[in-house]
Amino acid sequence: MANPKLAVWKFASCDGCQLSLLDCEDELLAVAGAVEIANFPEASSAIIDGPYEISLVEGSITTPHDAERIRDVRAQSGVLITIGACATAGGIQALRNFADVEEFTRAVYATPEYISTLATSTAISDHVKVDFELRGCPINKYQLLEVITAFLQRRKPNVSAQSVCVECKRKGNVCITVAHGEPCLGPVTHAGCGALCPSYNRGCYGCFGPKELPNTASLAAWAKQELGASDTDLKRLYHNFNTWAQPFRDQGQAYD
Repeated sequence: MANPKLAVWKFASCDGCQLSLLDCEDELLAVAGAVEIANFPEASSAIIDGPYEISLVEGSITTPHDAERIRDVRAQSGVLITIGACATAGGIQALRNFADVEEFTRAVYATPEYISTLATSTAISDHVKVDFELRGCPINKYQLLEVITAFLQRRKPNVSAQSVCVECKRKGNVCITVAHGEPCLGPVTHAGCGALCPSYNRGCYGCFGPKELPNTASLAAWAKQELGASDTDLKRLYHNFNTWAQPFRDQGQAYD
């Protein structure tokens, strides 16, 4: 019996999440033994036609061609998993959604009339049905392996929905907000990074997007009252890698 076919697709992104899969190294051999990597241009020029049992999609939808292509990907895929901040929340490029994209195009390109782009950068789930969203900028490779394994075994992925604060506590980190007065998105951000930034005395930037039911308004109010954060500070904090994720988007826009 043939192994399930796995495809990896790229849209508007930096390729960092695809590199996380390649960075699995020894673990990737186990994945390759369980699936047939049929379409992964980042790793091989060899392409096997679909349909595919599992598709991993990196990147956001930013052009009319992207919007058409993702529908084709969905039609070929049994399970479609989006990976990374671009695919799950529009990415850093979604900052265009708050501005005039035509003005940006004129400023950047000498002949803007040749540029075909949408006014927005949006998540894959805004266009097609998504079976699972794996957050991160970039994703955690061990979470990715868990998600792939879970779908191969037809079970629910065991990916924590806790906040970065839980990871900080597990590592024994002193809270940098309380101890050092540093603004930090840890209380409202999905776990997965291992509390990387707080471990080096830097506030969380929200790379893994909003956790479930995040109280962004309360955190912002506390930062203003206790840390003296300005509206501009808070807007920049929430308008970052996951700027178009609804909880971060709404809180950032509260300061317009």
